[in-house]
Amino acid sequence: MQYNLPAPHYKLYPKKQLTVIKAPFSGGQGKSGVEFGPEKLLEFGLLDDIKSLGWEYTISDPLADLDTVAMKSNSDDTYKNCKRPQMVSECCKRIYNAMEDAYKNESLPITIGGDHSIGMSTISAFINKHPNGGIVWVDAHADINTPSTTESGNLHGCPVAFAMGLDKENWPPHFKWLDSLKNYVKPSQITYIGLRDVDQGEKKILKDLGITAFSMYHVDKFGINEVVRMAMEAVNPTGENPIHLSYDVDGIDPLYVVATGTPVRGGLTLREGLFIVEEIANSGNLASLDIVEVNPLLATKDIHVVDTVNTGLSIARCALGDTIL
Repeated sequence: MQYNLPAPHYKLYPKKQLTVIKAPFSGGQGKSGVEFGPEKLLEFGLLDDIKSLGWEYTISDPLADLDTVAMKSNSDDTYKNCKRPQMVSECCKRIYNAMEDAYKNESLPITIGGDHSIGMSTISAFINKHPNGGIVWVDAHADINTPSTTESGNLHGCPVAFAMGLDKENWPPHFKWLDSLKNYVKPSQITYIGLRDVDQGEKKILKDLGITAFSMYHVDKFGINEVVRMAMEAVNPTGENPIHLSYDVDGIDPLYVVATGTPVRGGLTLREGLFIVEEIANSGNLASLDIVEVNPLLATKDIHVVDTVNTGLSIARCALGDTIL
């Protein structure tokens, strides 16, 4: 007997229009190379994949006129222990505006990065468009350090905290634009899948705020299907609310994804990682998507670049309706 799953449907985008937002950005951390992730995804066929799945697209390049190399090399761009706050803020504000433009045009935003600090802009734009929405954050890391808890000072470990308005009294002044938004992400609106490297300060924040989080322990114990079901139930209890999927490719085990900045062993298998996306697509509630932390310069072999970039492409295809059968 053949069991056919329903084809994904897109309640918010019946015309199947999307906007690819390029975010070639590495200011949230010290390593170079992640800024080349978007071009690699395009070079390997992202736009052809989009067209083959029946979507029309436009491309937004909000950082095109910025000299991000010079911005990153500015040694004066610090605030207390936070590194490059001016650069991160300027780039994230532009990405936020690009997300808003896509929503106004009834176009599904797919933001391709770039490091995960851009998540502060994408999930903030999502919540301000969909105040009742839910966020699924797939990552090895919680990215919820605040300026007070971050040990490294790298802001790619802080985007969720900024989008939630945590520890505002210690924010660099560059982020006043975030503080002017109507809505912050509420603890009940975000859930994690795939965690396995969480700082002590982050553990306390997650527990104190009661944020639903599924580590690899939970994936091992319950299986990925049950974890996705529980995660979706946590942030979308009615089954009708919009969903933003923020996907750091390091959520998948480095056996499959080598070319990324902070790989952690013991992660999701490739199939588990894609199943998450397939289930969210099948819900019909996908409102926006991030694919981040593809870093082609960190590969020691060409095949590592191929594997990592193709994983990013697979995430995009699954989100846009590609199915095995």
